[in-house]
Amino acid sequence: MSLDLDGGVEQRPSDSPYVERVYRAGMGAVVVPARMRSLANSNWELVMWRDRGETQVAVRGPETGPTVLDLGPSLGEGHTIGIIFRHGAFLSPMPVPKLVDTAVSSPHTTAHSFILQGEEWETPTYDNAEVFVNRLVRAGLLVRDPLVADVLRGDTATLVTPRSVQRRVAAATGLTQGAIRQIERARQAVMLLGQGMAAIEVVQQVGYHDQPHLARSLTRFTGRTASQLRQASGDEMLSLLYKTEVAVRP
Repeated sequence: MSLDLDGGVEQRPSDSPYVERVYRAGMGAVVVPARMRSLANSNWELVMWRDRGETQVAVRGPETGPTVLDLGPSLGEGHTIGIIFRHGAFLSPMPVPKLVDTAVSSPHTTAHSFILQGEEWETPTYDNAEVFVNRLVRAGLLVRDPLVADVLRGDTATLVTPRSVQRRVAAATGLTQGAIRQIERARQAVMLLGQGMAAIEVVQQVGYHDQPHLARSLTRFTGRTASQLRQASGDEMLSLLYKTEVAVRP
């Protein structure tokens, strides 16, 4: 549920092997659309937001389909910080498969701290997200299976059996390799369409069989057709989009 609004979001990649991206959204005086369309995504994230004087923190799992959220008039008064984790990184006491299409909120938060797995943690900022992540790693809460990222990048040079690979990908991400690639392909297609690329060129660029295949994928993972995605609506914004290292071609 990452916010992506012109002038209202700042995002950056990370060189941490655990972190895919860090973002923050502070709407301020920006005109906020009535709705946000959250596209399917294959990464989990830690999200912290403050609205009307209250701070909330939640671990959000991968989302296998689109959701539409009403953005209340108070959104412009708050701000959001999110840490999106790389494929293969996961909280060892909180299995990712149980987080798919759901979220787990911190049982207690303040303006500067929150509870995670029974321990109090200082709430990270946009600039020190990697410091916070390193603390999780040192505490043994955040672990990483590097094979997962390698496989999803298309590296097949492994001595592990295909069945073991499938099991490890599912354990670390909550999704199958096929589901991850389908989601990432659709997200890349949305970015290319947003850049003005013709649908037939998108098909060739990201590896769809044909335009009907593209259409089915977009409907499933975004809830929109190619034409609807091209025609930006002033009352709806899309969730954060960025290119990952996942190899989307079969």
